[in-house]
Formats: sequence, C-alpha cells, structure tokens
Amino acid sequence: MEQSYDMLKLENQLCFPLYACSKEIVRRYKPYLDKIDLTYTQYITMMVMWEHQSINTKEMGKLLYLDSGTLTPVLKKLEQKGFITRKRDEKDERNLNVTLTEQGMKLREEAALVPAQMASCVGITGEEAMQLGVLLHKILGGFK
Repeated sequence: MEQSYDMLKLENQLCFPLYACSKEIVRRYKPYLDKIDLTYTQYITMMVMWEHQSINTKEMGKLLYLDSGTLTPVLKKLEQKGFITRKRDEKDERNLNVTLTEQGMKLREEAALVPAQMASCVGITGEEAMQLGVLLHKILGGFK
C-alpha cells in the first residue's frame, strides 16, 4: 500500500528540481542584474526588446510566458527607466506596441556581460547546458 504513495515523494518529482533550480538561478542573477538596475523579469523582457526592437505586448507575453497582469507593471517600470516606450497601435487601439529606446539599446552593452558571469555559477559544461536547454524547450513546447 505504501508504494502507491511513492510518486508523492519529493525526490520522485520532476517539477521540484525544476522549481528549485529556477529559484536558485534567479537568485544567482540578482547581484549581476543589480549592477544594471534590472530585476530578472525586467532582464528577460529587455532580452526580447534587444532581439525585436519593437513588439506587440501580446506577442511579448507569449515569448516570455507572462500574462498581461505580470507584464504590464514590468513594462511600466522599464518605460520609467527610459529603456522602452509604449504606444497604442494606430490601426487597432486594443494593441499596445513596445519600442526600444536608445538608452535601452545602450543598456545591452552592460547586460552582455551577464551570461558569462552566470555561466560560472551553474556548474555544468556548455554542452550540458545546451542539452538541458533542448529538453526544457521541448517541455515548454508541450504546453503550447
């Protein structure tokens, strides 16, 4: 009978190490991101902006797996910092477009140091990191 509860053991859960790793990695990012005055969520949002320059908030939310209730305050804060601008779409007022500013583009230079700094904290090889990334994206792809 006790065996029927084995799947309830923490050690048998895939979700727990994913959760714990995610928390720990975000915690390790903090000192590096503090230097450029970004939270982790602001950082990943800026990564989207550096890649796209201008994007609709709905598309950004899909890319980041964030709902509008989470994304809106992040965008407001980034706009206050001068990194982005937000503007209603002239063709469809329901859509909000986000555009990278020159100041936001300059921030990319400082942020470019962060991935290498983080790589030294993780404790896996580059090849292992690539394999893990493939697996994690495969899992995420199953949720779409």
